[in-house]
Amino acid sequence: MPRRSILTAFECENLLALPDTKEELIQLYTFNDTDLARIRQHRGAANRLGFAVQLCYMRYPGIVLAANTAPDTTLLRIVTDQLKLSGDIWNDYSQRPETRREHLLELQSIYGFQSFTTFHHYRDAVYGLSNLAWQTDKGIVLARELVDQLRNRNILLPAINVIDRICAEAITRANRHINTILTDSLTRCHRQQLDELLKLKDGSKMTWLAWLRQSPAKPNSRHMLEHIQRLKVWQGLNLPIGIERQVHQNRLLKIAREGAKMTPADLAKFEPKRRYATLVALAIESIATVTDEIIDLHDRIIGKLFNVAKNKHQQQFQVNGKAINDKVRLYGRIGQALIEAKKNGGDPFAAIEMLMPWHTFTASVTEAQILARPADFDFLHHIGEGYNTLRRYSPQFLDVLKLQAAPAAKGLLNAIDVLRDMNNNSVRKMPSDAPTAFIKRRWTKLVLTDIGIDRRYYELCVLSELKNALRSGDIWVQGSRQFKNFNEYLVPVDRFVALKQAKELSLNVDTDCDQYLSERLQLLGEQLATVNCMAMANALPDAIITNTSGLKIKPLDTAVPNAAQTLIDQTALILPRLKITDLLMEVDEWTGFTRHFTHLKSSDIVKDKTLLMTTILADAINLGLTKMAESCPGTTYAKLSWLQAWHIRDETYSEALAELVNAQFRQPFAQNWGEGTTSSSDGQNFRTGSKARSTGHINPKYGSNPGRIFYTHISDQYAPFSTKVISVGVRDSTYVLDGLLNHESDLRIEEHYTDTAGFTDHVFGLMHLLGFRFAPRIRDLSDTKLFIIKGNAAYDALKPMISSDRLNIKAIRAHWDEILRLVTSIKQGTVTASLMLRKLSSYPRQNGLAVALRELGRIERTLFILNWLKSVELRRSVQAGLNKGEARNALARAVFFNRQGEIRDRSFEQQCYCASGLNLVTAAIVLWNTVYLERAVNALRSHGQNIDDTLLQYLSPLGWEHINLTGDYLWHSNKIGVGKFRPLKQLPKP
Repeated sequence: MPRRSILTAFECENLLALPDTKEELIQLYTFNDTDLARIRQHRGAANRLGFAVQLCYMRYPGIVLAANTAPDTTLLRIVTDQLKLSGDIWNDYSQRPETRREHLLELQSIYGFQSFTTFHHYRDAVYGLSNLAWQTDKGIVLARELVDQLRNRNILLPAINVIDRICAEAITRANRHINTILTDSLTRCHRQQLDELLKLKDGSKMTWLAWLRQSPAKPNSRHMLEHIQRLKVWQGLNLPIGIERQVHQNRLLKIAREGAKMTPADLAKFEPKRRYATLVALAIESIATVTDEIIDLHDRIIGKLFNVAKNKHQQQFQVNGKAINDKVRLYGRIGQALIEAKKNGGDPFAAIEMLMPWHTFTASVTEAQILARPADFDFLHHIGEGYNTLRRYSPQFLDVLKLQAAPAAKGLLNAIDVLRDMNNNSVRKMPSDAPTAFIKRRWTKLVLTDIGIDRRYYELCVLSELKNALRSGDIWVQGSRQFKNFNEYLVPVDRFVALKQAKELSLNVDTDCDQYLSERLQLLGEQLATVNCMAMANALPDAIITNTSGLKIKPLDTAVPNAAQTLIDQTALILPRLKITDLLMEVDEWTGFTRHFTHLKSSDIVKDKTLLMTTILADAINLGLTKMAESCPGTTYAKLSWLQAWHIRDETYSEALAELVNAQFRQPFAQNWGEGTTSSSDGQNFRTGSKARSTGHINPKYGSNPGRIFYTHISDQYAPFSTKVISVGVRDSTYVLDGLLNHESDLRIEEHYTDTAGFTDHVFGLMHLLGFRFAPRIRDLSDTKLFIIKGNAAYDALKPMISSDRLNIKAIRAHWDEILRLVTSIKQGTVTASLMLRKLSSYPRQNGLAVALRELGRIERTLFILNWLKSVELRRSVQAGLNKGEARNALARAVFFNRQGEIRDRSFEQQCYCASGLNLVTAAIVLWNTVYLERAVNALRSHGQNIDDTLLQYLSPLGWEHINLTGDYLWHSNKIGVGKFRPLKQLPKP
């Protein structure tokens, strides 16, 4: 059986390809004087040309141009231009084979090139890839590293099959080494326990492994106890301490993913070392996953209890609303009577009795006291009614989590230890010396009573504060992925110090604190002075600031010119009509995006592209695999499910999306909408099914129905280059930076727009430090304050907008290195910006880093607002960018139409597939529309119509009226021919 190749044909072709830009070609293949002198030593124009071309190929890509192989035409033209020769003489080169061999030997001798040999170089090449193979098993990544190593050593590249074999051997050696590390420290007991995971669970038709990998269905005490039991089983394996740190996390995750896709029967067939290594990786990942899911369940259960208490509190208040209003009106009349009595010198008691008898007045006072709420009006006393729900699982919840705390949360951790001891010893009464310093003021009256500490409210307070402390990072959990020690997310301190000293932080700002602050504060002072002068002179464009009404900005005119609307209508009429299946096939022929959906284990490309696109389309249109199998003749649910399991992942979706975004970026017509340097992001709410109501994902902003947010980034060229599924309860701003930093496309975004939900001061600070210009459209801008430093400078015209607080420059200086370490960690991908923003915003105390970053953000936010006040162009740019995002959301809503646009998949993984599939298909529609809009405009021009180029910006590639999204999903072979296009509809008569 032949060895399986780890490189695809496409990767092989691109690995040895010449650069595709003229600038790179010129840079690589321009000869110096010495080169030209050596070339001219050869007799005959054809020999000089052949010698020069061979030199170019040996330098880059590092190969010998085979006999009877024509050189690249662009490269040949560059060489002939330098030598002042004609390219036509290439066929005259090397009429004698000896001449070619002599030239190759001469080039190797003069320039030090070495031929690759199995004896001298093969084994070194395999060992040279060891470190990289330890981190990844992607063949193309290893192949590129190998090629770079050989080029740096001036070794000519071997045949592509040799490169493939070297990479495959490096991966095989790394796999064996990883399996050895994961299994050598296992005892006989460990192996027996791991084998038990593949057996059927008592009284069940599923194996222990299948049961352990189930996700919780609802946030209630029953499912919490069941999930805690899963974690206990995983912890009961007692794997060797630190085994997860001995293998690179990328490889560990890959092994776990492969194992998760396999049936227990498949795992049982593995040879022992590989089987145990796979199960260990699965156990490590599952412990982290289950731990995080348990904490998330607790978070949602607490959240539901608080919401129920708050609603009950409000309902009770509303029930008494009429009585309270009557009492307020009564005492208003009494107050007015007393005022009149004092003014006229009358008897106040008589004044009251003129309105009502005295006994009625005294009775009304008693009623008012009953209706009145305490001064610290709160709903917490209703939380006690949900105590039994928490009590069902809290003892096991506190017992199963391995908690550690920062100094600020030691009191809370001590309180948890007290509760653990009470649970273990079945003690009911709280000890008098139980920790209480962590108790917030609003809880004090409920917890600390006249007869001692109230056990019920004490435990409720501890569980509530634990939820907050886990979010902020004051308390962390051993074995968790989302709730680790804050410092473990960041670049190690020693590495950060070394990078800073070597000036290799690769940040877009001056890393010297004094220099940075000097520049930003100087700019802030200049901008404040400029805008203040403009405001005093009433010279702010379409804006005015007054002491009485504050800031007023004239709304932008968004009308589309008549000529542009006419062009929009004309192009829409002549675009060809087609089915969504035909559109996807046509776009795949242009871009080959389907090649990125490789097999998880073998990295093979999908053989049946139509089956793959059927699976993608099932995600995109929200039909689901079962219904899609019914709507697509010739396929089955089993085929679609298998393909989704092995070929569809977050990374394959990301790579395919990048292919489409890059294709859009290269379209000349897309330049009419932008240069690909600005973008916007927005969240789109999709309802989840009624069964998901109990998951707790509800936000009053979107009504009482549960839902999920698909948060999408779109470029100025309409390409949606990133999407992420987020909870409706999380602010959009948390995820703004993730899309900008972690997309796979060639876009280089410089400026980004969001709506009000997309900004916080922390985001403003991080955006600037990471090199992005941030421009949110802030609702109620007049209520948003400007921040200035302490000093004597007066900005009278801006006074209504200036905050009474001053910038805390001291905090920035004190925590400057921490800020740089955080930003470096985000830039290098050690941690995501969203995770850090969630933790920083959740700190219940005034954390120094959070305060310092907030102050940096206030500087940047103030600079932005000042720029907004004086620049109508900025306002128009932001408005235009956000409008593109909203229009894209309309397209997404139209595509995601099945099941009434409601997400029925309950697993988070499936919801992510829906979001990614939807984004990929909308990107394909955008690309197809762009190509055909250009053809439509050219057709109108050739038809005699004079079209002003300035009107093209008003066209949009987001239309779908000409695309049939419904019906049976049939895949037809290409009937229009490769490289050809569909005919446009008949042009209107001029």
